[in-house]
Amino acid sequence: MRAINAPSLANCGFLTMGEQVKELVEGGAQWFHVDIMDGHYVPNLCYPMRLVGELKASYPSMVVDVHLMVTDPAAYIDGLAAQGADYVSFHLDATSFSIRLLRAIREKGMKAGIVINPSQPVSLLKPLVSDVDYVVLMTVEPGFAGQRFMPESLERLKELTALRKETGTAFLISIDGGVDMDSAVACAKMGAEVFVTGIYTVFAQPEGIKAACKRFDSVVIVSKSPSEE
Repeated sequence: MRAINAPSLANCGFLTMGEQVKELVEGGAQWFHVDIMDGHYVPNLCYPMRLVGELKASYPSMVVDVHLMVTDPAAYIDGLAAQGADYVSFHLDATSFSIRLLRAIREKGMKAGIVINPSQPVSLLKPLVSDVDYVVLMTVEPGFAGQRFMPESLERLKELTALRKETGTAFLISIDGGVDMDSAVACAKMGAEVFVTGIYTVFAQPEGIKAACKRFDSVVIVSKSPSEE
């Protein structure tokens, strides 16, 4: 399976976002990753739901993946559906009713995802796997762009792919946080499919965004892990 490049628009400049988004598309990115932060779940703020609708209006074929870093994710579901979001994920500890919320997202015609932080054991996901379309494995503590990939995340990814195999489910695995080329290749070989890319891969690269996207696509080849073959 081909690696999915999902650039995080949190890395775009406010005054140059339109131009940078166009470069991402021209470079072959498949998804837009849109972070919505409320300043409470994480000590940061970005983006309004309206951005989702504007992205879909300008680039209808692009998948818009919304990552909710908020204290009340249920309050966003109707609005995101109305804006045309394709994928919506929320943090495991942001609600006491994860299954209900996952099903509510699906009922609105969107793909449902759960996000797990570095401090949370992967085993917490086991009761949810039949209700998720994708799992976002945070490889940094959430809230700020530009952090470095936590190397211990590779062992957690191994646990997650083992859980997928054990439960006979087919959820996608998304890697989010400090992804560089080396960590992306390592994660791809272990079974991850979606990569939330940032300043170490497609933004702030000397060759520019478009060329960096093409380089990412040529380097990161998703292959089955030995345990899946």
